[in-house]
Parts: sequence; C-alpha cells; structure tokens
Amino acid sequence: MRRFFVEKFVRTADGFCLISGSEARHILKVLRMGRGDHLILMDRAGERYEACIDSIEGMEVIVRLSEKLEAPALSSMEITLCPALLKSGPMDYLIEKISELGVVRIMPFYSQRTVIKAGSPNGSNKLRRWREIAVSSAKQSDRITPVEISEPAAFTEMLKHLRGSDALKVILWEREDSRDLKDLLRQSMPGHHFAGLVGPEGGFTSAEVDDAAKAGFIPVSLGKRTLRAETAAIALVAILQYERGDLGIQGVID
Repeated sequence: MRRFFVEKFVRTADGFCLISGSEARHILKVLRMGRGDHLILMDRAGERYEACIDSIEGMEVIVRLSEKLEAPALSSMEITLCPALLKSGPMDYLIEKISELGVVRIMPFYSQRTVIKAGSPNGSNKLRRWREIAVSSAKQSDRITPVEISEPAAFTEMLKHLRGSDALKVILWEREDSRDLKDLLRQSMPGHHFAGLVGPEGGFTSAEVDDAAKAGFIPVSLGKRTLRAETAAIALVAILQYERGDLGIQGVID
C-alpha cells in the first residue's frame, strides 16, 4: 500500500483528513488514484493511519482515516551526518541514499575546498528540494519521519554546534594512516549517538582536520580506495548501521 505524508493530521469529527499540495498532486496526476483507493497516511510526528480516498475537490484529496497503524521501531543508532556541499546531482543522491539508510539529521557545511558556497543562487530552493527528497526517501524506506536537514553552515560554525555533543564523532580523512573506521568501531563502544564529517571532493585541509580534532572528532580512514565524497558518505552510514544500527533483524531499540 502506498505511503503519503502530511505535516500533521487535521481530522474532522467524522474521521476525515485533507491531503493537499505536492502529495495530492502525486496521488491525482502521477498515480491516478481515485475514490475508494486505499493508502497509508503518515505525519512528521510519526503517527500513521490506513486511509481510503472518499472524495476529490479540485487538487485536494479527502480521505477517511480508519485503522491506526503501529510505527516501525526506531534505529538503535542516532546518526548525524555532516557532508560538505556538493554539486546538485551528487548532493541530491547523497541525501536520498543516507535518508534511506536511516540518518536522523543532515547538517551540510561549506569549507575551504567546497565548490558550492553559502549564499549561492537558489540556496533556499536547494534546501526545499533536499527536504522533498527526504520525504520521498522516508516513504520509500518506511522510516518513521523524514530526516532533518539544516541550513548549510560554515565549517567552523558546524564544529561549534557539535563541540559539546556526547556522540562518538569521526572525520573521514584520506591522509589518516594510523586509524581506520573498522578498528575504531571495534575498539570503541559508541552509545546511541554518532556524528560523522565527510569533506568535499578536494578533501579537508590539515588545519580543518586539526580544528575538528579540537572539537572532539577522531580522524579515521576508510582504506586505500579513493572514493567520491557522496560514496564515502553512503559507505560510512552503511557501515555504522551494519555494525551498530538497524541493518539486521535485531538492530532496533526494544
């Protein structure tokens, strides 16, 4: 059964709910759904209901809510990923895939070697697009709520925000030659919180890695292969979810 999002459930006394905006357009124009079709409706608070389309008024869909459904269990690992800003295609792909993999929040940043800088044209449109991708990915992967995506910030501001976090914090650095992610995860027992920094295609400068280390980030390597930035981000999240998260039958909070 197809899944759709509303910002929040606004129910009438007789159990109806209105779907409007992009979700209604998708229902009517793309999927060609109509009266009597069943769907699952979710909101950003994690509630979900089975529903049936009762009527259509212009570009608004009125559904009758029926059974309240149990939401999927939460992942045992709360992951914050901080990726450097990339060009549109790679950045969209990164957000889509790490959303499907269960990242809780994404904090994009710009640094010395990022090609895309803050204040670039259509910046607000990009953020809106990323959040639309997050909603689509949440429906695809049946996660409780879409990933949180913050406004892009300067590298130094992002470090300042995370300095006091109790998360296990790592920064991927291709020049790190004494510690890799595999050994760190085997030697450390992270709790439920993890934060990862992934740099731009040009990598981090030595000064940026030093600043990150002062904020509690541990430099680690993903091995000898040279990975694209978006590939490194996806690999990092997949490894974390496999080792400590929900890529397994028992990988959820009881």
